[in-house]
Amino acid sequence: MGAGGGGANLPALRSHNAALVLDLLRTAGEAGISRLELAARTGLTPQAVSKITARLRAEGLAAEAGRRASTGGKPATVLRLVPAAAYAIGLHLDRDELTAVLVDLAGERVAVRRAPLDLGAGAEPVLSTAQAEIAALLAAGRGAGAGAGAGGDWEAGAGGGADGAPGAPGAPGVPSGPVPTASTAPAASTASTASTAPTALTDPTAPDVLGVGVAMPGPLDHVAGTPGRVTGFPEWDGFPLREELERRLGLPVVLDKDTNAAALGLALRPDAPGSFAYVHLGTGVGAGLVLGGAVLRGGRTGAGELGHQTVQLDGPPCDCGGRGCLEALCLAALARGDIAEAARVLGAGAANLVRLLDIDRVLLGGRAVLAAPDAFARGAREVLAALALPTPVDVVGPRDTVAEGAAHLILAPVFGK
Repeated sequence: MGAGGGGANLPALRSHNAALVLDLLRTAGEAGISRLELAARTGLTPQAVSKITARLRAEGLAAEAGRRASTGGKPATVLRLVPAAAYAIGLHLDRDELTAVLVDLAGERVAVRRAPLDLGAGAEPVLSTAQAEIAALLAAGRGAGAGAGAGGDWEAGAGGGADGAPGAPGAPGVPSGPVPTASTAPAASTASTASTAPTALTDPTAPDVLGVGVAMPGPLDHVAGTPGRVTGFPEWDGFPLREELERRLGLPVVLDKDTNAAALGLALRPDAPGSFAYVHLGTGVGAGLVLGGAVLRGGRTGAGELGHQTVQLDGPPCDCGGRGCLEALCLAALARGDIAEAARVLGAGAANLVRLLDIDRVLLGGRAVLAAPDAFARGAREVLAALALPTPVDVVGPRDTVAEGAAHLILAPVFGK
């Protein structure tokens, strides 16, 4: 299941009770938590907690973090999560850009890569670019200390597919070692060595990877792992993306909508509200919905298609086949440089969600929002205020919210989420 030294293939991760303990270790952070506290918060017996923590320590997932001062009895040993025990990859396939992040077991970013992408170019070039960027990401993560217990952060520029060309079709990665760049190593010469050199996914020094979470525009079927008729790119309809990526990478893959992935990552933050809408404006418009702390996907992954709400019956045509869609109006306003109007339209969509779902908060994100955060927050708040809706509106970052959320598609089940 994993790459590198095999630590990702951990029996401890299969236990529900272990997941409860791991989640408390995760939220405790570096300060750690004692076995007695774990027992009290999970409802497990102290004996059960001792067995679980002993197994977690043996698997390298937990370690001692010191002792607490005695209050009359024996000082309590404090345990903490070992972030470098395993990693996850988050892959954001946007319409014009690929972002890949490597995060550790605690969800902290270790490395990130970006590359230009044409989602309409078809499956083969898109997946070949993804395969190459993931292999280069692991090489970057290894250089930053991933798999060796050290942290770090590394970011490539717009590298493109030539930043570590893919190997032979179906191969799990590209050569390990220094990652060539487009300016110094043509793709053809790099690919010529891929069939004989060790790959980044099989290199024993590579990080232990639990899997790859993939986020892309909808509609799609997150259960089947297949895109639907992605707005503007109908050629993806029914393509077995999850299956094909698993074959190429030799790792488990989870597919979900970009907005759902972002909402999941935000819901796992310590200060997350119980119910909220993540409203995303980038190359399109969508929403990720969290109710009662859980992402609302719907039976067909159709929840949150905010961009294709009809808000003007005689409005301009949309790529989805409708007219007057919120996405069409919002993107048209952006195209003519009218940020205030784009914010007003986005605010109207947010108001519809507030009225429909009675959520606690609206969180705005995406490339376009982050380019003018104050204007979008102000515009959306004004729309809600005019409708006497008191729901707070905030802008959330960073730029890689979707890609990091995609990594949580892999990590969340480890912690029982």
